[in-house]
Amino acid sequence: MSARRATHAGSWYTDSATDLGRQLEGWLGQADLSHGPARAIIAPHAGYQYSGAVGAYAYRQVSPVVVKRVFILGPSHHVRLSGCALSSLTKYRTPLYDLIVDQQVYNDLYQTGHFETMSVSADEDEHSIEMHLPYVAKVMEDFRDHFTIVPILVGSLTPEREVLYGRLLAPYLADPQSLFVISSDFCHWGQRFRYTYYDRSVGEIWQSIQKLDKQGMNLIETLNPSAFTEYLKKYGNTICGRHPIAVLLNAVATLQNPSNGHRMLLKFLQYAQSSRCYTSSDSSVSYAAASLIFDCSHISSSAWGMVGWLTWGGGGGGGVESNGSVVKVMMWLLITNQIQEETDRQTDEESR
Repeated sequence: MSARRATHAGSWYTDSATDLGRQLEGWLGQADLSHGPARAIIAPHAGYQYSGAVGAYAYRQVSPVVVKRVFILGPSHHVRLSGCALSSLTKYRTPLYDLIVDQQVYNDLYQTGHFETMSVSADEDEHSIEMHLPYVAKVMEDFRDHFTIVPILVGSLTPEREVLYGRLLAPYLADPQSLFVISSDFCHWGQRFRYTYYDRSVGEIWQSIQKLDKQGMNLIETLNPSAFTEYLKKYGNTICGRHPIAVLLNAVATLQNPSNGHRMLLKFLQYAQSSRCYTSSDSSVSYAAASLIFDCSHISSSAWGMVGWLTWGGGGGGGVESNGSVVKVMMWLLITNQIQEETDRQTDEESR
């Protein structure tokens, strides 16, 4: 099997499996389970010393017992793309263990005619997807043989193409066994980023940046893709994952169409800046974590109660320890079957 190397291990994050696992556990243990189980998350992709603690707030909402495939949508930083590209490799290495690329989903996406293939060099140069792989591996470690990943490199999409890719990915988002990871940092402020917007009425520069980011985050929470597009046009905020975010919002819009009947809620859970800017010579990058959940009122409380218990570390920091992996796998099979049966039943009822 051809494998993508963990090219940023040892620089952007530690290449020691022991140290990495301990670091991720520490951050996850400090985050609260408050908006899960997540069907999609937004999390940063900077070096872990800057953004790792923020990302934990998103990954803490994931219920690994439900997930069978993880879609990772990362913006392209190094190659020009007008659409989206898939990997030519079959697995992605991490210091923890290798993650397997879902070839069946890839084949289905290629069949649409709207996906190209990224080169190995472009794949390995890009950090926006790789920086999520250790977190994915960590939260899914008890089910490492029971899930696949779907890495998607997202280019500079027009609003029309954001709608197109949102519609193409919407059926996967509707599947309760899918998790979408949207890779994005927020405002890149400073002369080195060629972005120095400053609303002096707010106070210091860092406070202006925070207000600007919070405006964007509030609009993302409305799940209105056109409002987010207008915000970007008005302020030009340098949110590097704006196109993956817009694809998610358009997938949500497709599913929230009255004929589909899905109801969703997105909430931002954490925000931070790499440093506070006070003068024009300063610079910073902002990071945010969010979770998207589905209204699953048609699914019995007993099923979702077990799902909540089996999020990473358990709802109250307990859950099943690693030596209970067999129990977790058995619960995973039982719960996913129950959820699928109840979802199918609800769909049948709505179609009558």
